[in-house]
Amino acid sequence: MGPLCKRTAKLYICRDLPKLNTTGKLNPYQYKNIIFDLGGVILNLDFERTEKAFAQLGLTDFESIYSKSKQQQLFDVFEKGDMRASQFRNELRKYLHENISDKQIDDAWNAMLLNLPKERLELLTHLKKDHSLFLLSNTNEIHFNSFTSYFEKEYQFNDLSHIFIKEYYSHKIGKRKPDAEIFEYVLRENDLDPGQTLFIDDSIQHIEGAKKTGINALWLEKGKTILEIF
Repeated sequence: MGPLCKRTAKLYICRDLPKLNTTGKLNPYQYKNIIFDLGGVILNLDFERTEKAFAQLGLTDFESIYSKSKQQQLFDVFEKGDMRASQFRNELRKYLHENISDKQIDDAWNAMLLNLPKERLELLTHLKKDHSLFLLSNTNEIHFNSFTSYFEKEYQFNDLSHIFIKEYYSHKIGKRKPDAEIFEYVLRENDLDPGQTLFIDDSIQHIEGAKKTGINALWLEKGKTILEIF
């Protein structure tokens, strides 16, 4: 049973939030539904690789316009699907050396995307037996094409529909974390009780957004993996 929540105006206020026990583990059986972030939780990321790649293309202070905790509106718009990849590349070219190709930009932008360890897939497959699993990711057209191609090459599937009841990608639904509306959208579309739903993300601002809707939200701190908390 999840924590007790009550609705006040447009917010849910919860008396309890998920806690790890003394061994650092989470009891997943407190929840019927688990919503996972993708990058940084399931798929490994390294933002510094993209910073270094763009520095080589002439953008030496990439972190000033994009980082894990904050980003310029350009990236928000791209993640909501309100900008095509061609427009995004052209906007980035304003910061870069001349004659930078589409492939060079894509390679630099995708440099942050690493691997999906087999052990995490095995854990998710195990959790699926007793829980309704969902995926909720802020992503974009270029990253989506890259990691789905990786899935196909590495595991011979191009999506995660064999694990998750539904995959929600920001650029496909026009909403993004940490806005409460994206969490409300997932809850409403699947008729989920927020008190029986757990959300796991590695960005603290996304955790705060989820908590506003009454979802039990757990921040996966840097250096931890889902293998360590389940």
